Amino acid sequence: MKFDENYSDPKPGESLIRVSLAGICGTDLEILDGYMAYHGVLGHEFVGVVEKSSNPDMIGKRVVGEINAGCNNCDYCKKGMNRHCPNRTVLGILKRDGAFAEFLSLPEENLHVIPDSISDPQAVFVEPLAAAFEIKEQISLNPDWQVAVVGDGRLAQMICQVLKLSCPNVTCFGRHRNKLSLLEPFGIATKIGINSSDEQLYDLVVEATGSNSGFTDTMKLVKPRGTVILKSTIASRKNLDLTPTIINEITLVGSRCGLFKPAIDALATKMVIVYSMIDSTFPLNEFSKAIEHAKKPDTLKVFLKP
Repeated sequence: MKFDENYSDPKPGESLIRVSLAGICGTDLEILDGYMAYHGVLGHEFVGVVEKSSNPDMIGKRVVGEINAGCNNCDYCKKGMNRHCPNRTVLGILKRDGAFAEFLSLPEENLHVIPDSISDPQAVFVEPLAAAFEIKEQISLNPDWQVAVVGDGRLAQMICQVLKLSCPNVTCFGRHRNKLSLLEPFGIATKIGINSSDEQLYDLVVEATGSNSGFTDTMKLVKPRGTVILKSTIASRKNLDLTPTIINEITLVGSRCGLFKPAIDALATKMVIVYSMIDSTFPLNEFSKAIEHAKKPDTLKVFLKP
């Protein structure tokens, strides 16, 4: 596994970005455990400055980048669905070196200029926050719904804030009191463990635990004919019991990346607050130490700084 590589030039048709700050997420940790069988430079949450580009107006701009780079020729790309392009590369995940380096290369069309009102640490959250907003693109949220989020980590925290914008009744089920306490200022109910009174109570349940057990908990909470959003990407191949989804006629929705604009707007207008989720920053040459810290159950967002 490579962790650092310097580029002298961007790939053809792409821009070269000097990484200012990068974030470690659950997917990075799963890749280290074998998910995607990836070999290369990890990292897909970042903010940086454009050093080289075919577009001179982009040089010097502070940017974040969408992680899926499509071929621009297939039917999916022509429909604007680059994230499902069969020939795509994915920053730090699939056939494209990522952000745990001094430089990275991405197509200009993937880049979004960050306004001055958003700090570098906030900007690193744009990619996962976009994934949280993707739920609102996939389903029509009903404000009368009872909504549950299973998991209390970085992504789950952002999902709770995003869903709270549309649904007043959001409950987060987690295992760590220190993490759950960060949600209380936003009026989000929190619980450790599932009681019998919680079972089959929720119209919408979002699974964001990063573990197989999270799916079992999710199925306990969702109502018959309710909807489950699946966010976890895990390396484990342990079989999951899908029988309850059939018996209770549950709608399962896989959910991955999202559009960056809603996330950038939410940070700029302070609709979503992320500072409480920042844990620590490590220099890039302390990558191993940063990963070990990020793996700890009580840890939230860990940054790497070249």
